[in-house]
Amino acid sequence: MKFPISPHMQQIPFPPISEVQRWLADGLYTGEEPLIDLCQAVPDYGPPPELTEYLATLLNDPQTARYSLDEGLLEVREELCRHYRSRYGAVIDPRQLCLTIGASQAFWLAMVALCQAGDEVLVATPYYFDHVMGLQALGIRPVLLPFDEQSGGVPDRTAISARIGPRTKALLLVTPGNPAGTIIPSAELAELSALVRQHNIALILDETYHAFIPGMQRPHDLFSNPDWGDHFIHLTSFGKTFALTGYRAGMLAASAAFIEQALKVQDSMAVCAPRITQQAIAFGALHLGDWVEGNCRMMQGRHDLFCNELSHSANPFTRIASGAFFAWLRHPFTDRSGRQVSRHLLQKAGLLTLGGEVFGPGLEGYLRIAFGNLSEEQIPEAVRRLRELPFD
Repeated sequence: MKFPISPHMQQIPFPPISEVQRWLADGLYTGEEPLIDLCQAVPDYGPPPELTEYLATLLNDPQTARYSLDEGLLEVREELCRHYRSRYGAVIDPRQLCLTIGASQAFWLAMVALCQAGDEVLVATPYYFDHVMGLQALGIRPVLLPFDEQSGGVPDRTAISARIGPRTKALLLVTPGNPAGTIIPSAELAELSALVRQHNIALILDETYHAFIPGMQRPHDLFSNPDWGDHFIHLTSFGKTFALTGYRAGMLAASAAFIEQALKVQDSMAVCAPRITQQAIAFGALHLGDWVEGNCRMMQGRHDLFCNELSHSANPFTRIASGAFFAWLRHPFTDRSGRQVSRHLLQKAGLLTLGGEVFGPGLEGYLRIAFGNLSEEQIPEAVRRLRELPFD
């Protein structure tokens, strides 16, 4: 390649999960024990048969292969409004929704509509790496909030206020968290909502894992304010909720005026989410409530089992925070980075993990563990390998 690449792109690290997969492809692991993937958050179960059977009936319909409106089929958005009224107590209508190709595209629509190069977005650490990679690609400056082990990563309002400046456009948070699994309490989100209103910036919540809050509790009450769209932008994915990760099932919720601007980017970026994905989301919202609740209980059981196994006295790894699909661990190797420990875990124990530094600077002492990938039968074995990891 002879031509220059954008300097914004050159500053972005290579996708961390792809890096770990390259270690595998390069033969780093040669052990005899089966590989255990604690790297990428993908449900180990597929969508329920009633959903796949329904989707099969759509394949011979020519309409399934056609575009929809940029923002998505009206009947799907209406069904989602009904779902959000039940789940969140939302005051919402279809004009405030845009269906997207995963939560990642919802994030890009929001950032392109909200910011220009040189603007700033406050980002809690440990952060979801794709968010910061996207901001850097757009020339938007991520202003990082410090990680506090004692709070498990719940952001500190004083630290947020101190970092709001004239170029600040938004506070970006993930709850339940990725990578730490931390669930920001509803009351704290209400306080943060008041804070962003005071400074006239946006609160952006990525709630990809909202269906895995213990007891299916309501995540927050922000949607119940009729003026929620004045300062609140919601990103979500139905990929984990309905086990549709490969369908790329996402959504952006914001004021109707914001969606109107975001559709300019949607039309030039993707036109619309695939019809079959939209129809899968609508079916799930209408028919799969009990199935989703069952998976929430199952995932909480996996979480509790993982934490119990990890609590054995011989274990050198320390759990700092956990929830939904993830646990955030401090590793015992004071002379090694998280990336080095991750390579060591793959080479010596057949465990795929991610080092802490991919989630923010200064986090080399941590690892992200995606236990949600594992069956209950696999969890004790994964933790045994952590406990017995050679220190050489």
